[in-house]
Parts: sequence; C-alpha cells; structure tokens
Amino acid sequence: MSEAFFPVNDLLRRKLQTSLIIISITMCVAATLSLLLFAENIGLEISLIAENKLTTGLSLIFPQFIIFIGFLVLVAGALIISFMVFVMMSQRVRDIGLMKAAGCPNDLIFGYFTTELLIVTFFGCLLGIVLGLIANSASTNLLNYFGFRISQKPINFWLVLLIFIVFFVLAFVLGAKPILDATKVEPAKAISPTYYLGVSKEPGFKVVSKSGFAFKVALRSLSRRKSATIRVVVCLIAVFILVTVAVAGGAIASQTTKSWVEKAIGRDVILIGHQDMCNQYKILLSGFYETRENLHFNYTDERYLMPETILNQLDKIPELINIDARLVLYGHVEEVPGYIIDPETAATSTVGDNRKGESIIVGVEPGKVLNEWFMEGEFLKENQTAEAVIGDSLAQKMFSRPLNQSIKVFGRNFDVTGVCVDTLNNGNVTYAPLKTLQNITNTYGCNIVLARMDSSADRVETLNQTRTKIKDISPELEVFELNEALDKNLNFLDNIWSIITFLPLFSLIAASLCSVGYVTLMVSEQHKEFGVLRAIGARPKTVVRIISEQVFIVLLSSYAPGIAMGLIITLLILIPEPVVSFCTIIYVAGLLLLSLIIILVFSLYPAVKFARKTILEILHSP
Repeated sequence: MSEAFFPVNDLLRRKLQTSLIIISITMCVAATLSLLLFAENIGLEISLIAENKLTTGLSLIFPQFIIFIGFLVLVAGALIISFMVFVMMSQRVRDIGLMKAAGCPNDLIFGYFTTELLIVTFFGCLLGIVLGLIANSASTNLLNYFGFRISQKPINFWLVLLIFIVFFVLAFVLGAKPILDATKVEPAKAISPTYYLGVSKEPGFKVVSKSGFAFKVALRSLSRRKSATIRVVVCLIAVFILVTVAVAGGAIASQTTKSWVEKAIGRDVILIGHQDMCNQYKILLSGFYETRENLHFNYTDERYLMPETILNQLDKIPELINIDARLVLYGHVEEVPGYIIDPETAATSTVGDNRKGESIIVGVEPGKVLNEWFMEGEFLKENQTAEAVIGDSLAQKMFSRPLNQSIKVFGRNFDVTGVCVDTLNNGNVTYAPLKTLQNITNTYGCNIVLARMDSSADRVETLNQTRTKIKDISPELEVFELNEALDKNLNFLDNIWSIITFLPLFSLIAASLCSVGYVTLMVSEQHKEFGVLRAIGARPKTVVRIISEQVFIVLLSSYAPGIAMGLIITLLILIPEPVVSFCTIIYVAGLLLLSLIIILVFSLYPAVKFARKTILEILHSP
C-alpha cells in the first residue's frame, strides 16, 4: 500500500477543510496568472514597454497597477495560505496528540502532515493554472467581442511554470511552519485543542460595555482566541487593500485616463479635409487601441491642401465655436542633447544623445488649438516660433530629459517645452508652430481643419450645414465627426480597466473561504459552550447571532484599515492628478460595501449549519 494512501484518505474524509484550502490556493494562483497573461495580450509586458497599443504615458500607468496588484495578490495569497494551513493544523491537534501518545516520533508525524500539505498544494496550484488560463482567454475574447483586435498570444510556458513554482514553494514554506510547531507540542497538551488555539481561561480584560449578551460573549471569545484572530485580521486587511486598490484605483484611473484621452481628441469635434487625408487621420487616432501597418502616405500631396476660402466659410457657421487649422506631416526627427546645471555646484552636464526616429509632425496655431492635453511642462504660446511639444511615446523612446533638450525637425532645432499624453499616432507626435513649419517645408497652407460644435446646437443640423458649405467649395472635401473615434478609444480604456478590476475577485473569494475557515475553527472550539447555551434554553438564532457579531467585529477591524490604506496608495502613489466624480465615489463605495457583505455572508455558512444541529449532536461533536 502506498505511503500516500493514508494522507489522501484522511483528506477525503475532511471534505470541507480540504476543499477550503485547495480552492483558496486555486484562486490566488488564478488571479496572479490571469493578470499577467492578460497584460501581455494587451501589450503591457512586465518590462513596462508598450510598442503597439496605448501611448507610453498611459502604458506606464497600467503596468504600475498590474505589478502592484500582482504584488498584493501574492502577499494576500501568502497570508491566506498560511492561515488556512494554521486552521487545518488547529483542527488536527487532537490527532497529533493521539499519534504522539501512541509512540509516533515527531519526524513521522511531520512527514505525514507534510504529505497532506504537498497534495493540497499541488492540486491547488494545478487548478489555479487551469483557471488562470481560462480567465485570460475569456478576458481577451471579451475585448474582441466588443470590436477590439486583441490577438491571443501563445501561452508563455515559462511564466506559467514560474507562477506554479512560486506559489507551490510559498505554500509549502508557509504551511510547513504550523505543521512543525504542532508536532513539537507535548502529548498531554496536544490532546487539548485549547493549547494550540491559544485559548486562555480568562479573557484578560473585563467587558465594561453594557451591550447585549450576544455582543459580550462574542467579544470575550475573540479576546480568548488572540492568535487566530490576529492572523485572520491581518489576512483580511491585505485582501481589503487589494480590493480597494483594484476597485477604487481601477475606477479612478479609468475616469482619469479617459479624461486625458477625451481632452486630447476633443468632444463634439468635426474633421474637415480631403477624404484620403481624413481617413488617414482617423487611422492615426486608432493606433491607440489597435495595431495597423504604417502604409506610405504622402501628406505633402498638393491635393490635400485646403482652399483658402474654407476658413471664411466655416466662420459663417455660428454653431462652430472654435476652428483649428493644422498642417499634418510625417518626417524624421532627431534628439538634440541639452544641458543641466547642478544647483549646488553650478557644474554643467550634458543630457541626451543624438537618437533618431520618425514622428507625425503637426503644425498648429497656438492660440487656436481646441485640444487640452495632460502634460508635463507647457504647451506652445502665440509668440513662440522655435519651440515644440512632443508626445509621451516619442519622449520615452528618444529622450533622456526632454524638457531640458531640443528636437530637430526638418533640419531645424526646436526647444521642447512640454510632453503631452496624446492618442494621435499612439503618442509619436510633435507639435510645432504652424507658420514656422510652413516656412521650413515651403508648404503654405493646411491639410486638415478641426472645428468644435457648440454643445447646445443641433448636431445633425450643424453637420449637414457644414457639409453643404464644404461641398460647395470642393466636392473632394469631406466632413467627419470624431465622436465615434473618441468613443472607441474611451471604450477600449473602460474595458481594460473593468477587466483589471474584475480579476482580484479571485482573491475576494479566497478571503471569503479564509473567513469560513476561521468561523469553522471558532465553532469547533466553542461547540461545547454553545451546546450548554442551547441546553439552558438559548435558541439557534442566538448562537448564529453570537457568531455573526464575532465575524462582524473581525471584518470591521480589517475593513476600516484596509480601505484607508488602499485609498491612500491609490490617490497618492498610483495615479497622478486623479479625477474623481461623485458618481465614481458612489460606485466605489457600493462595490467595497458589496465585498464586505459577500465575505460576511460566506462566513455565516458554518454558523448556520452548526446552529441546525440538535443539542445532543453539538455536545457530542469531537
């Protein structure tokens, strides 16, 4: 007969206990793996480099969230695993006492329970890998269902193996300590579970509150069981920090980044130009959420230059409140080294190199620009002629300290005054004064016009009126509304943040199981006390109420600090200049309250099941 037969048989006899620890490990592994694989599918590898989707400014926020949430998942998983093994060993302490009394040496007992730990750890990690792969595939398919071209990358075998090994080793190391501590208990003490549970005869303090009987019993029981209570509170604090960062951080980051994108593109903005030019401009905007081949496009074709009379005609439409003429070109750009001065020594040092690249170059009239960008530094001013603003992806790829450097465009140097988060060409863009760009390229005119419609105007009527005037000027010109392109970008962001927010749900389930394990341990230790209460006339609902108040005190003790620390981390560390609306506050508060209710409801299952037993069943429970 195999040496593993008895441990396996023992685990099968304790279905609830075994299921709790296996599912807990499964959820922790699945949350971590699905998070990292999903990040790779949308182009946010751990290296923090996004080459195909999202601008670098936005892509740096996403991996920051993913890495931090992954770290919290790992920490919460470690605490959950440690606590679940502690619960398992606490309920097996009598078995250990009997085994030692029968003459079993410590190493044999340790090997027996270590075998059980290895079995549940292996199956938990294996099921977690399977569930993580399923969750990753479902997340990617969901984005494709909504119309975003997200390719399902081949499974990263080494990442899967790494996650499996990390959690397997973590579970074994953290689980071995409670087993080792339990095997060192003397036989006489091991037979009495009160020793290992850390239960003392006296609570250590007197309850001076005049609250009801149930609350006094609940508080007294928690104070007697300090070791288990402290463990579960610490574990739940980590989980609530994770849930807060994921839910609150995800909602606030979603609103903040969507605000950046909406300001960069503009709401109720219409695009006017040659049909080919307009289509190319929309392709440049779509690079934010999908990868397309950069086909050669001749931006300098004279057919694309706008007639001089077009601006006068647009000025006659009162519903167009802002008209922004632009010259969009494509060309090579070069980094120009800059100089910085040490404030303490006044020494001058060179920063940057002479890196070269390609960029969309946009000539604008600074005083008439209708977009607003989230940026470092400042945008162009009306009197500036040799200054430029660059996109965040271009700044990250080519510059060391862009605000202290210059950029060479068409052979002329421009001082970099700002770095903006822009969706146009995925952030590989350079803004320069229109007149200066026209002079150095000998291109006198503009090839697109952006115009903002009055929000109170009739959109359909305004578009029809604009199209009529434009067609009268030239039949080759077209008018497109950019709201569709804007909504596509915003939906992409919203879907990604929603999925990232959803993934820690695995950890929330694991925390609920952790709380179930704690209540099971609590009921096991107090079953005789509850049996006596039932025998002297207490109703089953009184027992449920006592346990409920114990669980509520534990949850409240972890919920408040967990939420507070999670919000501090979110607002002060993870998101620069967060945008928070009243609706977002209500949404976040509702989800966080729902998470508390979910754990509370799950936790009461052992209490309700226990309260349904008869008095004789309770008193004769082992």
